[in-house]
Parts: sequence; structure tokens; C-alpha cells
Amino acid sequence: MHPRAVVLFSGGLDSTTVIAIAQAEGFEVSALTVAYGQRHHAEIAAAKQCAEALGVANHKIVEVGLNAIGGSALTDDIAVPKDRDEASMAEIPITYVPARNTVFLAVALGYAEVLGADDIFVGVNAVDYSGYPDCRPEFVAAFEAMANLATKRGVEGHRTHVRAPLIHMTKREIIETGLRLGVDYGLTHSCYDPNAVGHACGRCDSCLIRKRAFAELGMEDPVLVRA
Repeated sequence: MHPRAVVLFSGGLDSTTVIAIAQAEGFEVSALTVAYGQRHHAEIAAAKQCAEALGVANHKIVEVGLNAIGGSALTDDIAVPKDRDEASMAEIPITYVPARNTVFLAVALGYAEVLGADDIFVGVNAVDYSGYPDCRPEFVAAFEAMANLATKRGVEGHRTHVRAPLIHMTKREIIETGLRLGVDYGLTHSCYDPNAVGHACGRCDSCLIRKRAFAELGMEDPVLVRA
């Protein structure tokens, strides 16, 4: 019997790599995709495709309508910033979704408790990212501490571990890890502002970070090539 783990899964580069890591570590993965009211649904389609490619037998999609509160270019009628330089990316951008990772992890915590899983994997990264406050190690540690106070399993002595294996990696290192594990990054979707058929824009923060990392490896981002 393999230990169970819930992996928060968007169909993006990072979370797809995390599934491959969890599988390589011997976990039976239950992937959890949150449809949070994002303006573009290409990532949901990518999540389904990537889960199938990775052989994930249990892939659940849960709707949590963060568009009801808005406040982000990903959920509201706000323009997505394009062509920002690295210095600008150190600022928290309008693509930050208020409390998104807190909400996602709370849903994952409930799902893990139902499944009897003591491990939750999340693909947050504090190196090559868009400056989001809920991608920092301090946030992950604080949520794990809360998780062990807030659940029946925690009270009964089953410690929940919130694992963020990418948190100190560069995007290049993440891609290298995924390639070693057989991840097809051409199936993933990370763009904040895809076109009507789901093709990546190549100019938002997420696209630029990906493009730069693949270039460092002497490669082109397969998503942009296929678009």
C-alpha cells in the first residue's frame, strides 16, 4: 500500500512537476483542481490532460467562486500586465488573487481528511514567481501548524504535512526536475491571459518566467512553440 497524498493541481508547469515528484516518492496521488472563477478555463482543460498523461486515477475538480469577491486580473475585468521586467516582478501584481492559496489549501485539507491522507503537496515557489505573499515558506509553515490544530485527524494524532518541494527551486531547476521525471510540459498551461482558443500570450509574467527558464536550458517553451 502506498501512502496517500492530495496534490493541489492547476495543470500548470509547477503543479504538474509536483505530481511527478509525489509519484516518484511513492505516494498514491489524489489531484485536486480548484475552479475558482478564473476568467480563462484553459488551465482546467490542461489539468485534465496532464492528470491523464501522468496516470492519476483520482482527479477531483471543486468549484470555489473567488470571482464573487474579485480584486484580481485573473477573476475580474482587469487588464493582465504584459512585458514586465524582472525588477517589476518583485512587486505584488494585480494578478494576485486575494487569499487564493489559503482557500485552496483549506479545501485540500478537508479532502485529505476525508481520504485519510496525511500529506498535502502544493507547487508554491519563492524564487522565480510573481511576488505573491502566499508563496512564501512562512505561509506554508503557518498553514501546516494551523492544519494540525483544526482537524479531527490532527487532534487524534495524525500529523498533516504540507509539502512544497519547489519552494526554493529556480524555474530552471523545476523544469530540469520534471524532465528527468518524464513530464511533458507541452501539455501544461501557465498563462494568465490566453486567447480564445487557450493559446498562451507569451507576454504575461508567468509566460515570461517560463520562457526565460526554458531559454536557460537551451530550449523553447513547448507551449509557445505549439501555439
